[in-house]
Amino acid sequence: MWVMVLGDLVIFAGYFIIFMIYRSMNPAEFLRAQQHLDVNIGVLNTVILLTSSWFIARAVMAARAGRHVQAIRLVYGAGICGVLFMVFKSYEWASKIGAGHTNSEMFYSFYYVITGVHLLHVLIGLVVLGVVIRELRNPGRRRTSMVETGALYWHMVDLLWVIIFGLLYVMR
Repeated sequence: MWVMVLGDLVIFAGYFIIFMIYRSMNPAEFLRAQQHLDVNIGVLNTVILLTSSWFIARAVMAARAGRHVQAIRLVYGAGICGVLFMVFKSYEWASKIGAGHTNSEMFYSFYYVITGVHLLHVLIGLVVLGVVIRELRNPGRRRTSMVETGALYWHMVDLLWVIIFGLLYVMR
């Protein structure tokens, strides 16, 4: 999992560097397009994913303490946050596309690719959380290392969103 996480971080770092290069070449165009993003939804999604990180961190602690039922509930909490993130991101995409902000604008080309690849990682993370829940439900399979591995991936997804939020919504 560490190899996968580090590989993903390197790939996203490439996206971020290329985004910043293009942004520095077209600052007015990027700023103009960026004004149409809803910072409130970005903040809401950030809070949702940070809350999901809290849930999964607590799940790891519960699993380590042998409180498997509590760990399952906490993993479900993280998963619900992941689904909420996807709902709000889908709403945001639909509203941007409906307003005519498509990948014909350079900023939105980056926006859709970066947030789309991140959204795919959230979906993969939900599958990982499902595997963690399956492991926790089966007394013969309960491995704290599996919960920790799932949490590692989930935290990476959340970390990436914090950087994406900063680059796309906050940095002017």
